[in-house]
Amino acid sequence: MNAIDPRPAKRAGSIDMAHGGGGRAMADLIRDVFQSHLANPILDQGNDAALFDVPAGRLVMSTDGHVISPLFFPGGDIGSLSVHGTLNDVAMAGARPLYLTASFILEEGFPLADLERIVVSMALAARQAGVPIVTGDTKVVEKGKGDGVFITTTGLGVVPEGVHVSAERARPGQKILLSGSIGDHGVAILSKRENLEFETEIRSDSAALHTLVAEMVSAVPGIAVLRDPTRGGLAATLNEIAQAAGVGVLLDEAAIPVKPDVAAACELLGLDPLYVANEGKLVCLCEPDDADRLLHVMTAHPNGADASIIGTVIEDDIGLVQMQTGFGGMRVVDWLSGEQLPRIC
Repeated sequence: MNAIDPRPAKRAGSIDMAHGGGGRAMADLIRDVFQSHLANPILDQGNDAALFDVPAGRLVMSTDGHVISPLFFPGGDIGSLSVHGTLNDVAMAGARPLYLTASFILEEGFPLADLERIVVSMALAARQAGVPIVTGDTKVVEKGKGDGVFITTTGLGVVPEGVHVSAERARPGQKILLSGSIGDHGVAILSKRENLEFETEIRSDSAALHTLVAEMVSAVPGIAVLRDPTRGGLAATLNEIAQAAGVGVLLDEAAIPVKPDVAAACELLGLDPLYVANEGKLVCLCEPDDADRLLHVMTAHPNGADASIIGTVIEDDIGLVQMQTGFGGMRVVDWLSGEQLPRIC
């Protein structure tokens, strides 16, 4: 796998309407910025559609638009995030991601140097994940009708035989596992957006989770549910699962990992870490007899080193998510009302 320099030479100029007009300027942009960094045998065919073989099995497809602000943040940028986010959506079906597509909407006046920096970041993330970007599209809108760059990525993957992951499979008695600390991404975005300074830099947890998922489903093919708690955080994810399956959730607050600096930032900003977005964590529901084995697999992986068992699925036709607090009381963890942090992914 060839390494890519994450700091490309500074490219002069900015996006103008000619870059979306279908002429020489557009051809040069695609060749010099996109193809030069994202090159792979399928993309290099130069066709309007990617032609490829797929292994046997059930196919999974997911698409995700990325409109994050700011575009660059501690721990990543819109480029790497657009790769990680879609890979994770595919992986949460228990699938092995195969290919990605990418669509760019560029605003007139956007610096070419920033665009190349984003594309290089995407290329590095895709190559590190072992999942190529095989086709894409570029459009340019007038100045004032966009916000620099929006990226939509689509992922295609295949589910191994014997793996059936779905929120509807949540059942009372199952254990709930979390792959690591929560709130890192949302707090990193807010601190950068508002120019907040803390004693230590809070970095996004943005990461591709498909290799972690592959090891998990290999060890425990009967995993019931996988989800990545992005917008709305852990609270929204567990409420979605509870509503889909008609069950309740009982959490143990003391078992939910939150980094001290993230907890301090949330307290300062009046945020609840349970509702803050993550981009490199997953939630898993499994049968109680599988929980310890699965936890061992997760903690042995770099993206699950801080994994823990955080709760249990219980009987509850209403679908409430409840949490036993550190003070010994009970708290209902309801859906988020409103938007804590807009444009965080």
